[in-house]
Amino acid sequence: MKTVKILETVKIINDTVKKFDGIRCFLSTGDLDLTEIKSLEDVTYLGKPSRANQNVKKDDIILARMQGTVKVKIIDSDEENIIVSTGFMVLRCNKDIDNRFIFHYLKSNLFQSKKDKLCSGATQKAINNNKFAEIQIPLPNLPTQQKIAAILDKADELRQYNKQLITKYDALTQSLFLEMFGDPVRNEKGFPLKQLKEFGSSRLGKMLDGKKIIGNNLKPYLRNSNVQWFRFQLDDLLQMDFDEKDKIEFSLLFGDILMCEGGEIGRCAIWKDETADCYFQKAIHRIRLNDKYVLPEYFVYMFKKISDNGGLNEFKSAATISHLTGEKLKKMRLPIPPIKLQNQFAERVQMIETQKQQAQEALAKSENLFQGLLQRAFKGELN
Repeated sequence: MKTVKILETVKIINDTVKKFDGIRCFLSTGDLDLTEIKSLEDVTYLGKPSRANQNVKKDDIILARMQGTVKVKIIDSDEENIIVSTGFMVLRCNKDIDNRFIFHYLKSNLFQSKKDKLCSGATQKAINNNKFAEIQIPLPNLPTQQKIAAILDKADELRQYNKQLITKYDALTQSLFLEMFGDPVRNEKGFPLKQLKEFGSSRLGKMLDGKKIIGNNLKPYLRNSNVQWFRFQLDDLLQMDFDEKDKIEFSLLFGDILMCEGGEIGRCAIWKDETADCYFQKAIHRIRLNDKYVLPEYFVYMFKKISDNGGLNEFKSAATISHLTGEKLKKMRLPIPPIKLQNQFAERVQMIETQKQQAQEALAKSENLFQGLLQRAFKGELN
């Protein structure tokens, strides 16, 4: 299999948005989840963000430029009128190039590691057009490209099936929550409203200090991006110096809730000793509950529903960075149902989580299979 410069297979498209009437849909980098669009924002020409400035056509491939970000998508026919962020690179395949072959290559660890090494920038590192042009790609003939793409598509189907199964288990738990407790924003079941100080405590983590990223007490710590809804993303933990006093102040116990102060504010998960000797940064609230009154399972699903139903909108701002400060969190009045009902919910959640864990293990196997096939494909071992 020959190797060619990547711009022999694709063109970088720079079709900027011209003045338009009415409303168009805008896709930001944050609203693309790996390869799937989570949501689109309606924008007018005068009201659109400055980054909403690229047109796309059917079969174009969009690639997130940012370092450490695997976000790639082929534009479908019903998406070709959307506007995409300048945080994406828009690529159009040349003649005799199969766009699904390129799509899978751009998702591969092989490409992503090359891309990350070429990223630059003072704050958010990203790949520019000149650096992208330096990348070389293994390229078989068109029939072999199509055969490889078909094999990878089939392997990806299994991976996507397991992802969808996990999503369904999450939806089942949220449906169960609504059935048992109703909407916590409207508190339609009339549960008593209590402030956090009445059933628990919270504190923010340690302020990130660039001078303390080296030292004798380097320990992994959680950032905002490591905390997802109901789970933790732990494959990119950073380290910071934590002395003995810090270890007491910023330690984590089984059952603690970690909540994002900024970004997607309120996003939270239950710490279950996923990794040893781990701490947390100032961008995160550590919440400890008195389990005689409130259980972690109820608390995190309550906050998900509050977030989904607009109950955190008062803490968001279009003009400045949004924060759910410690003071604001402590003053929130939250519906607290009887502990017996919370226990019933937690027991049912545990049964669902057992099934979900099996699906997650299957997903891990299908991910390994898929990445293995990607590596073989682009080393010329799959043709």
